[in-house]
Amino acid sequence: MTDTVQIVSMTGFARTQGEQSGNAFVWELRSVNGRGLDLRLRLPPGLEALEFTLREMATKRLRRGNVSGTLTLKRETSSNIQPDILVLDKVKRLAIELAASIPGAPPPRAELLLALPGVMRNVSPQERDDDCAELMEAVKSAFSEALDVLVAARAAEGKKLLEIVRTNLREIAALHDVACREAVGQPELLRGRLQAQLADLLNNAHALQEERLVQEVAILATKSDVREELDRLSAHISAANLLLAEGAGVGRRLDFLMQEFNREANTLCSKSVSITLTNIGLALKAAIEQFREQVQNIE
Repeated sequence: MTDTVQIVSMTGFARTQGEQSGNAFVWELRSVNGRGLDLRLRLPPGLEALEFTLREMATKRLRRGNVSGTLTLKRETSSNIQPDILVLDKVKRLAIELAASIPGAPPPRAELLLALPGVMRNVSPQERDDDCAELMEAVKSAFSEALDVLVAARAAEGKKLLEIVRTNLREIAALHDVACREAVGQPELLRGRLQAQLADLLNNAHALQEERLVQEVAILATKSDVREELDRLSAHISAANLLLAEGAGVGRRLDFLMQEFNREANTLCSKSVSITLTNIGLALKAAIEQFREQVQNIE
């Protein structure tokens, strides 16, 4: 069965290139994890006006991540003097006709034709503006293609990430089950420890009231009960599974949920009265930290 869950990573890279009016350009987009969407664009002089439009395009495709976009442009180095094609064509036809009418005359030479007055001219500012507008459109189109590549790369990385976090969550669930089994013996361990402490107290403090002893036993028993923490941890595991099944855009909610995971694991360790349960709690903390590190990359 095909997995339809769309977990997206915030890590990715894209590169596209193009050419317009003799100007070659390259887009490079790099994305890493971030709390929100932080887009930084580096545009060559003359194309700064594109930034607002490019940002709008990116925010429609990306939710989170620190994204840097760099446009490298190699401009046409030729001068603004260009031949007037219509004049050149007319002069060429006249020269060919004239050469044909003179016996033994050589054919017209290109460099002589180009040297004739009116053949070469400066390109007008309006025409250069038209070229710039076409270049901007080409750059925007290439940026859109780069976004497509980046989104695909982040989705592919998300598939790998999903398998990793599912494995992390299964490990946490397994440790939770072991902790539940170990927690069953907590009251008996506490009872034996208290009996030994009470025996020592009665031998050395005959005036200690029995009612006070009962109160202290009740307080210690309550403080060492880890069932509530384990129940909450079970609920957090179920919530994490539901978020992973939900798919795209759950990274921030998973990140908040990690705080609850850590809180329960820390309390479990502080309440434990056995070395075994403490070690399980420490293993849980390590597994939760691994889970948290991976969650940091989810969009």
